[in-house]
Amino acid sequence: MNQKEVGELRRRLRPEKCAVKCIYGCYVNSNREIISYLDENLGRMNEQEAEKYLGLLKKTLSGTLGKNLIDVVFSTEQVMDSDEYRLLSALRESELKSGEIREEFYRKVIDSLDFGDTNYVILLAYDTYDVPQRGRDGEEQESESVFRYILCGVCPVKDGKMELGYFAGENEFHSCAPEQIVAAPELGFLFPAFDDRAANIYNVLFYTKSAGDLHQDFLDAVFHTEPPMSAGEQREAFESALTGALEGSCRLEVVQAIHEQLREKIETHRETKDPEPLAVTTKEVEEILLGQGVSPEQTEAFRRECAERFGENAALNPENLIDSKRFEVKAGEATVTVDPACSYLVETRVIDGVKYLLIPAGNDVEVNGLPVSVGGEEE
Repeated sequence: MNQKEVGELRRRLRPEKCAVKCIYGCYVNSNREIISYLDENLGRMNEQEAEKYLGLLKKTLSGTLGKNLIDVVFSTEQVMDSDEYRLLSALRESELKSGEIREEFYRKVIDSLDFGDTNYVILLAYDTYDVPQRGRDGEEQESESVFRYILCGVCPVKDGKMELGYFAGENEFHSCAPEQIVAAPELGFLFPAFDDRAANIYNVLFYTKSAGDLHQDFLDAVFHTEPPMSAGEQREAFESALTGALEGSCRLEVVQAIHEQLREKIETHRETKDPEPLAVTTKEVEEILLGQGVSPEQTEAFRRECAERFGENAALNPENLIDSKRFEVKAGEATVTVDPACSYLVETRVIDGVKYLLIPAGNDVEVNGLPVSVGGEEE
């Protein structure tokens, strides 16, 4: 899925636009016991409550593609005959109306999750979307297809914060707090995926609030697929491939060049609002290395390292490989943080046999916010 397709479904999740009739779910305690079930008719709710439920489910379609929103792909064998795919298909085909099928799904989710002492709610909704077609003039035309899908969100339930509240009967203010508050979902999914504005029965769009935690037990239990690498794992693998291949040649200038060119790619993608997922190939990084004087042998070693970690010809999200909002250099006890757009200001020098990091001081030097002068300035 691309960003436009995700946005198109997000815009639907409002009471007056979607065709969701009921919100189903269950409330689970820290002992993995179901405390209560949800079977709420959206049409009978007040507008504010309906918006709250749909707002929670909408959160499972938020974040960055490739980071918070991850494609989970089923094999042909799974689609043809597997328990996990059969269950998801049964939920969709029954429009979530079968309590028996929902119970089987709840148990599978509950057995796979461990939220410690935190209670949580599993939410499910079924929607049908008459997908409008667009003419050559860009105007929407009559629908030619219907996208039928389910959304799932798993939301922690937390204790409310103490606040001052007004008690009309006593004409006084007292400390009070809502007992339990349903928080934004930690994970969820859309099934099937909405690729090329149509159902892709081979894919699920999985959501994780934390890009560093893919809830692999959940992925294995519900989808039974090879878990993708998290954003943190991708960065670690990329850095290991780089340092392993370059050995002693991983110079500051090389890292600066990679960081700068990937950062520019991220910024351009953001500014142009390109709906397609952002990606960089190993070949593009190889060209950066060669441009910095890295030998062809070491560049080839980097390619092999990446192929081993990510697969041949893998397209990677640059946002998972670098921190585009920070450029930090550590040297012994000193740490220097530079605006990523100005990382080129950091240089390395050897003076009298000692290695130094050099940064132009300029005219405005501060220490903890206090303006200071730099010794040795020319008069």
